Parts: sequence; C-alpha cells; structure tokens
Amino acid sequence: MEKTAVTDIPLIESIYKRWSPRIFAETPVSNEHLRQILEAARWAPSCFNAQPWSFIVGTQENPETFEKLSECLMPGNKDWAAKASVLILAFTELNFSHNGKPNRHASHDVGLALGNLLNQSTMLGLQAHLMAGFSVESARELFGIPETHAPVTMLALGYQVDLEAIPEELRERELAPRTRKPLSEIVFSGSNNEPFFTN
Repeated sequence: MEKTAVTDIPLIESIYKRWSPRIFAETPVSNEHLRQILEAARWAPSCFNAQPWSFIVGTQENPETFEKLSECLMPGNKDWAAKASVLILAFTELNFSHNGKPNRHASHDVGLALGNLLNQSTMLGLQAHLMAGFSVESARELFGIPETHAPVTMLALGYQVDLEAIPEELRERELAPRTRKPLSEIVFSGSNNEPFFTN
C-alpha cells in the first residue's frame, strides 16, 4: 500500500512516499536496515558539527528495551505503536562539547538527523511515525538520561501492512490524503503578509 503525496511540483521519491502510519506489518526490521537508517541519521548536518543526537533502539526481538520504550509512550500512542517492529527514542546533548555553552540548535539538529532517517527508511520500503506523546520523565528514569541531555521525540518504525489488513474502523484515518499548507502561506518576501511566490 502506498500513500503518495500529490505535490505542486516534482520532488524526490522519498518525499512522495513518506507518511506516518499507525498500523505496521509484523515483519521484523533487519539489523542491516536499522544500521542503514541510523547511518543516514549520523551523516546529518549540525551546528559546529556537534552531532548532538543519540538514539535508543528497541525491537520486538529485544523485548527488554522495547518494553521500556513502550512504557514511555502516552496511552493513545502506546495502543498502536507498541505493535510496531521497532521503537526509537531520540535525545540530544544540550551544550556544545567544545566550549560547554548552550546549543540552541540542538533540537533542530536532531530534527535534521531524523529527516535523514526518514528518507533512508522510505527508500528501504519502511515507514516511521514520529511521536511527541511520550513521558520525558519516564525516559530519563528508565534509561538514565542525565540533565545534560534532553529526550526530543520517539518513533515507531516498520513495514506497511496490506490494505486488507487495516481494520475497517481505522481504514478511513489511515487512507486519508496527505495535505500541507500552500507555499503562499509559509514563504514570504520581506514580511509575513507578502508571499514570495505570486503564482
């Protein structure tokens, strides 16, 4: 099943095909593919090349870590995400290691790393769903994350299910078209009421 974006102009394939399912196939994700997507994350750009990101990975084949990650999720996310093949917690170092000063770009740089991860995942036939709905306090406690670092987001990762495998009550939500604001609402020239693109 594909849920291809309808864009105004041509884009690369991984942007067309990436979306955020809430139902995943039971097929395990191989260590080879996990290594590939995390290598893609590793090569993201970052301020001062600080590379502040870190990831904790749990798989259904590694139930101890997977269950601890599941415990961090808010109930609405845990209901579906705990059935994915992989759960990942992304966190960031809050200060630059070279001078100890606060890195105000730390979360932004984690986002860039996750963007690479999503692109690579999509090209491998995987999909991921990023989640803000998790307990930062639980993540800190369960994984010993120090105050020098901050949990940023979690994601569920796996293969898409066939259309027939989606329960009827969830099918409309899962198959709803992907939408985005038009460029005229987000790209400006000089002020936020003067669109950069006029057509």
